[in-house]
Amino acid sequence: MTRANANTSDLFATRRADALKSVEPLAARMRPRTIDEFVGQRHILGGGRKNEKKPLLRRMIEGGTLSSILLHGPPGTGKTTLAEVIAHAAGRRFVRENAAGVGVARVREICAEAKRRIEEGSTRTVLFLDEIHRFSKSQQDVLLADVERGVITLIGATTENPMFSVNSALVSRSVVFRLESLSDEDVIDVLRRALADGDRGFGGMDIQMADDALAHLAKMSDGDARRALTALEIAVRSLDDGSGAPIRIGLDEAAESIQRKAIVYDRDGDQHYDHASALIKSVRGCDPDAAVYWLALMLEAGEDARFIARRLAILASEDIGNADPRAIMVAEAAWSLVERIGPPEERIILSQCVTYLALAPKSNASYTAINKAMADVREGKTVDVPGFLRDKHKTESVGSSQDGTGYEYSHNAEIKTSIGGVTGQSYLGDGRVYYEPTEIGFDKLLKDRLEEVKRARGRSK
Repeated sequence: MTRANANTSDLFATRRADALKSVEPLAARMRPRTIDEFVGQRHILGGGRKNEKKPLLRRMIEGGTLSSILLHGPPGTGKTTLAEVIAHAAGRRFVRENAAGVGVARVREICAEAKRRIEEGSTRTVLFLDEIHRFSKSQQDVLLADVERGVITLIGATTENPMFSVNSALVSRSVVFRLESLSDEDVIDVLRRALADGDRGFGGMDIQMADDALAHLAKMSDGDARRALTALEIAVRSLDDGSGAPIRIGLDEAAESIQRKAIVYDRDGDQHYDHASALIKSVRGCDPDAAVYWLALMLEAGEDARFIARRLAILASEDIGNADPRAIMVAEAAWSLVERIGPPEERIILSQCVTYLALAPKSNASYTAINKAMADVREGKTVDVPGFLRDKHKTESVGSSQDGTGYEYSHNAEIKTSIGGVTGQSYLGDGRVYYEPTEIGFDKLLKDRLEEVKRARGRSK
């Protein structure tokens, strides 16, 4: 090829690359190129601070000991990007496939090429398999031997727990890393980088973006940096008239771009407590419709579902109590499942909990009882433990030899009730009353039992 032809070929190649780059989405252009550019996941990559103890993955990369790994976590946390960055940092060839569509022939081809490159002294190969939980048994059988021998380095990505969704043979040959959703601060950092980057982002444009607009995109993206960058690009492109005039992106423009209404809600301010109060009072007032609405508003505004679950657990004991003992079990189960499942399905669990609690029988008798008793203790109205209730196993140097004597064993009591034997002994001594069950729900049964016990105790005296 002549020099002229070579120059012409290079020119066309450059033009084709520029053309492809011009249509590439912002989220793709802003992909991190190095580990230090990667935002979030500090628990496996570290923060790059001096004298900081380096996490395992970073040590594996920097120490040249990269082995097969499995990355699992929610969408938009950077699994694909991290795989590319890892391969680049390790100086290895990167081959990307989707486990849902790759066939056995392609797997064999990749492995054969990786083996040939090693034999020729070339760079080793990283095979990235997205959605690895969809990997078929035949593909796994073809791949396992080369993974075990180190012919290829496998990086698998999945949104599911690989311990349950990936073949155990592959899991045993890999190091598993969990990726977490990005925090709002992480997403804002990504957006600011895109606004400042003159090569890949919008650094060459005069864009004035309000802080509350950035916060809204971060909050509504649910930790998905790709979604936030896409919304930012929509906002910029839709407001750019080509004149070079400053582009101003406020809260309204940000809300339109991500197709989520901007809700006036401050998770650290009055709205946080006002809406939580509205939710609790609606449940206490037996209004499931109002309760579900306030729940929906809080979730849509980005409230932490764990905070809501905690408040509902308190309500189940404070406002329902023994009128429906199952309520606290429902609330406890909801709290546990919210912790384990997360968004967006956590809304379903909380809705079930809220509607059940709203229509459960209500009683604050146990709540009132402990408040009364605590008040007496604080105010000094304390009572010495009666001698017959004291521990009789103490030594004479600690207590009286009479401690514990005279106690009447309830199981041996002559008078029996529906809940057990009753003696005439008073366990408090001064007739104080704290617990007064209501006539509602299971509380009524407890009240009847209490009345039965009081009558039996009166007969035994």
